[in-house]
Amino acid sequence: MLAHLRSTAIALTLALAGLPASAFDTSANAAYVLDQGTGTVLLSKNADEPLPPASMSKLMTLYVAFEALRDGRLTLDERLPVSEHAMSYGGSTMFLNTQDRVRVEDLLRGIIVLSGNDACVVIAEALSPDGTEAGFARYMNRRAEQIGMDNSNFANSNGWPAAGHRMSVHDLAVLANRLITDFPEYYPLFAEEEFEFDGRAPSNKNNRNPLLKLGIGADGLKTGHTQEAGYGLVGSAKQGDRRVIFVITGLDSTAKRAEEAEAIVNWSFRHFVEKTLAEGDEAVAQAQVWMGAQGSVDLVPGEDLSLLIPVLGDKEITAEVVYDGPINAPIKKGQQLAELIIKPEELPEIRRPLVAAQDVPLGGFVVRLKTAGLMLFDQFVNAPAGSS
Repeated sequence: MLAHLRSTAIALTLALAGLPASAFDTSANAAYVLDQGTGTVLLSKNADEPLPPASMSKLMTLYVAFEALRDGRLTLDERLPVSEHAMSYGGSTMFLNTQDRVRVEDLLRGIIVLSGNDACVVIAEALSPDGTEAGFARYMNRRAEQIGMDNSNFANSNGWPAAGHRMSVHDLAVLANRLITDFPEYYPLFAEEEFEFDGRAPSNKNNRNPLLKLGIGADGLKTGHTQEAGYGLVGSAKQGDRRVIFVITGLDSTAKRAEEAEAIVNWSFRHFVEKTLAEGDEAVAQAQVWMGAQGSVDLVPGEDLSLLIPVLGDKEITAEVVYDGPINAPIKKGQQLAELIIKPEELPEIRRPLVAAQDVPLGGFVVRLKTAGLMLFDQFVNAPAGSS
């Protein structure tokens, strides 16, 4: 006999103080700020709107290239040919020509530091299923969907203005997080301030990221600019044990981009502090159990649960635990049973899984008989009038 499942919500008041954060009033058309360690979204403005990403979309080409290096499909010392198509791109380039065969490592640095449109195409044609940039763009679209980038569509490898070439700032943050997490061996390339390739472009040797020299922990990732997109930046900074990832776009000048980016980093680190909400084995609630050797089971996070709260504050944070129950025995320790929904003031809600703190075996015959009797009694008492 199965329990009559019902959605159960347990209201909690968490023993942490917090005031509403002073909302960051950004002039960017779209913005997204993520505290990487806690997964807390500190700012979200038009975050899921597909927008022209300009050179910030080069991050997807880099991600695919890093995957190829990891899998052995490329090597850093391998030399790749330059096609007429790659050489035809204008804008920011490495000034490659068809007589060149360029080391993959130089191409990667040329993309990251110099924002080379031509370098992106060389990588794209080498990794494309059909040897074309268009084929590589189709591959990028499939890969982006697989890693959870739901509002991105690529028409080329470098962000050159094209119909339908779009990314959301949320997707760019997802991609930045993956680059940092999945490829720590290559991530230091994003902090390089200068790269001179063969002395060809003395006017294009400096990283355009305005934060790298400020001493605020900035170490990546990529700027972007076209007339349609405005000025944007996918950035990251680390101070102590905290890392912040942010994306801004649609600003009207390099000066405004630099000012806005620095202000976001300072706001993110100065106005929030990380607090431990519960240790991994600390019970935050109990769930009712059906037909078990015990009538309830403790719910724990499974790993230490931390979140960010504003530095100043005197308000408690509310949360609720939601599960479908009673939960049928047997239950295994570590089995996910519920969801903790935390609701910080003026920040997006945070959802974390809760798991069983202990095994709950199926109850014996007497327990099951008693439970069945209680269920029948409950159905009888609550039966509609006149039913039989």
